[in-house]
Amino acid sequence: MKMSDLIRNLKNNGFEVVCAANADEALKIVKSLIKSGDKIGLGGSESVREIGLLDYVVSLKDVNVCNQYEKGISMDENVNCRRNGLLADIYFCSTNAVTLDGFLVNVDGSGNRVAALNYGPKKVVIIAGKNKIVKNLDEAIKRLNEVAIPKNIERLNKKAESFGKTGKYTTKTIARKYSIIESDADNRILIILVDENLGY
Repeated sequence: MKMSDLIRNLKNNGFEVVCAANADEALKIVKSLIKSGDKIGLGGSESVREIGLLDYVVSLKDVNVCNQYEKGISMDENVNCRRNGLLADIYFCSTNAVTLDGFLVNVDGSGNRVAALNYGPKKVVIIAGKNKIVKNLDEAIKRLNEVAIPKNIERLNKKAESFGKTGKYTTKTIARKYSIIESDADNRILIILVDENLGY
């Protein structure tokens, strides 16, 4: 199936779609979407970090960023940031898989990202590298189990160890809440398809 077929299927399913040649172009697109005074929510995403979006939004002075990644905040403050992100004007995240028939497939530990994808923020912007594209739902679940979940367990355990904590993240703690979105309404979700590999 051609990329044009995937884009058509996504649009037929109610998603807005924009293509970017690389991470730099994806960041330029994102910058054009942010308005002064916006409340910005963030989902856990290596793709958001890799294109430079996380560093960019936290540098802005005229927006309100619900930043659960802020250094030095307590776990209660972290949870509060994620909750407030569900009421954002614009929410940035990625997806674990995009099927060729235009479905979004995701898995979360806490569930704030899958919650935001389904309902809450006025606008959701997904940054998806070409490595996230799979044939169908079976391939999507396989990708979650063989790529996204193991990679995130490894990443989170390394992060925990860097803070002097024993790594204890497992499939049971980071793969508890699954979501399959077959369609959406009114172009609430914008998918930026990036022609390079990003994230897990």
